Amino acid sequence: MSTGLLIAVAALWGATAGALLPRAAYRFSAPTGEPWHDTCPEGHPVRGWVGRAGCARCARSGQGERSERGTRSGQGARSGRGAPRSERGAPAEGSAPVEGSAPAGERAPAEGSAPVAGGAPAAPVPGSAGRSHRAEAGSPTGTSDHTEATSHTAPGHVPPGEPAPNHPSPAPGPSPLPHPLPLALVTALLCVLLAVATGTRPELGVWLVLAPFGVLLTVVDLRVQRLPDPLTLPLAGAALALLGGAALLPEHAGEWLTALYGALALGLAFFVLFLINPGGMGFGDVKLALGLGAVLGWYGWPTLMLGTFAAFLLGAVYGVALVVTRRAGRKTAIAFGPFLLAGAFLALLTGAYTA
Repeated sequence: MSTGLLIAVAALWGATAGALLPRAAYRFSAPTGEPWHDTCPEGHPVRGWVGRAGCARCARSGQGERSERGTRSGQGARSGRGAPRSERGAPAEGSAPVEGSAPAGERAPAEGSAPVAGGAPAAPVPGSAGRSHRAEAGSPTGTSDHTEATSHTAPGHVPPGEPAPNHPSPAPGPSPLPHPLPLALVTALLCVLLAVATGTRPELGVWLVLAPFGVLLTVVDLRVQRLPDPLTLPLAGAALALLGGAALLPEHAGEWLTALYGALALGLAFFVLFLINPGGMGFGDVKLALGLGAVLGWYGWPTLMLGTFAAFLLGAVYGVALVVTRRAGRKTAIAFGPFLLAGAFLALLTGAYTA
């Protein structure tokens, strides 16, 4: 197979696999201790693990609402353009004023008051004195309450000299659902880079199968700082099983026993770090280290050490950047899984290219 065709196949595979990840990313993005999501944000049931993040019912209702809004706005625009000026608010020339309406250029009298000849202030209508008395009595300074004084003003209008109303800020909405396009692009790019570095060796099939799971784990850990067991533990088993099959094929460039030893060594090292500092190392990272140790160990111990060092370096640089920009403190917890996966990916590219 030529290099160009290999890259094209890898890109197509990555784009297709990445486009199917949003539903799994949404369902696994549940905080620690909570079950996986089985309903969409609107409460409709969500089944399956591949496909779009939202449910089909919300997608259909959203399209219907957009179509209905577009139809109404189009009809309103056409009727507004075709109506004469006299029908859009101003009275037509020669038309008689409506009974009870104020003449042009004069303000209509406020409700509850009667106009007085000569432009004198409006006198209160009988029955309105009690309302004014109650407002004044309830005011601590003896003046009328703002609620009563502005009850007949237009919505959003603030009279001169009065403070603007303190409207409560809207409640923050739910986190946005994972979109298929970014996931498809990222997964396709990773698969292309792996194909360029590995070439036609049989272990490329293993890397292409595992790459979407790495993207999925990264998205979930970034959203809720959680590495789900249904992803981390099968990743380790699948890596060892698939690499065992690749070791039986000709032209492979790795060693399966080194992959096995690498999984045990990296998993044990992270478990020790977890026992020493449980607050700084999650147990999900320990489980993820098993699979990454198998992948990196395939190309030997130098690749394993490089991936581990790169992960801690990337995490340290990110943490220092957060502290310097005052977006986090020294004891702020950050998701370490994405840095483990990024370091492993960089080391894997290096090991595959130099093998």
